[in-house]
Formats: sequence, C-alpha cells, structure tokens
Amino acid sequence: MKWLRISSALTGIAACSLVLAQVAPHAREAGAVLAAQDDPVALSELKLDAALARNDRLVQDNIEAALAAGDADLADSFVALARDRNIALPDDLLSRVSDAVKTENSTSHFAKRFATGLVTGNADDFASLSGTVAGDLFVIGDIRDVVREGKHLAMGEDTDRLILGLATAGLAVTAVTYVSAGGAAPVRAGLTLVKDARKVGRLGEGLAAWAGRSARDVVDTPMLQNAVASGSVLRPGETVNAIKAAFHVEKAGALVRLGKDVTRVAEKTGTRGAMDTLRIAEGPKDVARAARLAEAQGSKTRAIMKLFGRGALLLLGGAFDLALWLFGAALTLFGLLSSIKATTERLTQAWCDRRRARRLRRAQAAAEAALANAAATA
Repeated sequence: MKWLRISSALTGIAACSLVLAQVAPHAREAGAVLAAQDDPVALSELKLDAALARNDRLVQDNIEAALAAGDADLADSFVALARDRNIALPDDLLSRVSDAVKTENSTSHFAKRFATGLVTGNADDFASLSGTVAGDLFVIGDIRDVVREGKHLAMGEDTDRLILGLATAGLAVTAVTYVSAGGAAPVRAGLTLVKDARKVGRLGEGLAAWAGRSARDVVDTPMLQNAVASGSVLRPGETVNAIKAAFHVEKAGALVRLGKDVTRVAEKTGTRGAMDTLRIAEGPKDVARAARLAEAQGSKTRAIMKLFGRGALLLLGGAFDLALWLFGAALTLFGLLSSIKATTERLTQAWCDRRRARRLRRAQAAAEAALANAAATA
C-alpha cells in the first residue's frame, strides 16, 4: 500500500511534467503578448514572429499580391520587411518590385497625380496628396468643400458635417501656417488626409464618428450658414474671414492632435500608409498607436498593418484564450509541485518507517538476548 502511494505520486510528477512541457511554450507566448498589449511595436514583433514561423512564404505571397493589385509601395514595404528579417527573395521578384517603384515615382506619373490632387481634392499617394495640400494651403480646396457642404446645410439637404468641420478647421490652421511660416503645416497635411479618407470612403467608422463629434463642437453652425450663403471660391479672402469667425479654435485641440499623428504616420510610411491607418482606426488612440509603430518600423509599417490590420496596434479579442494558457500552465505547475511535495513526504515517511522498524527489531533482538542470558544464568 505504501509503495502504491509513492508510485501514484511519481506518476503525477511524470504526467504534470509532460503536460507542462506542452503548455509552457504557449503560456510563454501568451504572457509576452499580454504584456505587450499596450505597446504596438512589441506586439507587432511578436505577431510577426508567430506568422512567419507558420508560413515561410508569407512575405513572398504578399509581394506578388501587391504587384498584381498595382500597389508598388506595399510591395516595397514587404521587401523592406523581408530585408529586416533576413528572408531571401527571388531576384526576379525584387527586380519587378524595383521597376514598379521606379514607374510609380517617375516625373510624368508624379505630375499627373499632383494635378489630380490639386483639381479634385482627392489623394491616395504622395503626389496627389502634394496637390491636395497645395490646394488647401491656397485655401481653394477648403473653401470649395466648405461652400459646397455649407450650402447643403443651409438648404436642408444631406450634409457631410465631418467634411464641413475638417474643411473649416483646415482654413483656420492654414491661416496659422502662413503666420508661423509653415509651423502648422504638419497639422494641415494631416487634416487634409483625414478629409480625403472620408471622401473616398476609407475612414474607419469609429474614427469617423469621433471626428464628426469633434468637428461639430468646433463649428458654429448658424454663423457658418451665414458665411457660406455669400461665400465663393472667387472671393477667397472675404470667404475665409467669414468662415474663420465660425470656428472655435479653443475646442479644436483633439482635431489638431489627430492631424499631427496622421502626419507622423505619413512621414514614415507614405500617404497610403496613413490612409491604411485611417481605414482601420476606431479612434484617435489607434492613430496615436500607429504613429508610434510607424516611427519604430518605418517603411515596414504598411506590410505589418496589411498582415494584421488593427491587430498590429492593440490586442483584439483572444485575451481570454491567452489567459487560459497562463492559467493552464499555472495549474499544471501547481500540480507538479504538489506531486513533488507528496512524493517527498511519502518517501520520507517510508524512510522513517523503515528506520523505526529497524530500531524495533534491534530492540526486540536485544531483549530476547537479555532474556536468553538471564535464563542461562539461572
């Protein structure tokens, strides 16, 4: 019975050790992910390690897909990721990416996209953004948007209040840009990107709702309606002064911070990277996280966000599953320690019982010898 109890404790040690060996790697990974859930840089690195371990063709397949979609910038971002991770790529694939990037950055292509951004106010790359920002800095683009949306508002028609608020904020920031000799230009570019993302339907629903509320707070609607009633692109000075009066600068801090963060992303990842961020962001905190990620990862950021979406910025779901791995590992470790304790106690008890039995046998033998001697003497 005694050795059966010892054997069961040893079996517990063996079983818990086996389970712990299986659970420990998952628990260690889960712990690292949970610890990095508020750090987009560390979190994206962990997710990259796991994704590349599961699929060694992940980068190459995404480069092929980006080239097929005509997105040379994204393909080049994956090349930068492969270079950083020492992933070998075929020479012909690298050559195709290089040729696509050269074509996209050619003078003729840049001029065409610049003109498109200047005239239409829509941007999806650096060239068209340059044109859009140029138009907004010369107040043409923002006046156009404010007058159009403001007249819709005055006539009771469907109005995009977010575009209206961003354009109004843009006019006020543009005035600061001129006064500060370009000091507010990063905010101006960021607000333009947010406005353009809204126009082309690439602004995340959560971020759009937040920006809409913020824009509504900084615009005096009745005063703006009066301003746009007589406003015109042909009279920019008069129109800007009237619109600026309807803008509450003191309430624009949140929008200004958003504009700065969007510009930080664009500076490191390009216009398309900023557009990708605005598409997946659910609020200004997501954009701030993306700015931190972009400043750390640089040109690799677009590839990372393509692979993981908003999951590159924060831990989405799965926290309960990760916690279960940690709980399972802790429970198994507790079982192992308990089995070791039980085994130690039972082995110690067996050793003590054996010593006690030996002493009893010696005492009994001594007593019997004494009785024999006494009988012989008698």
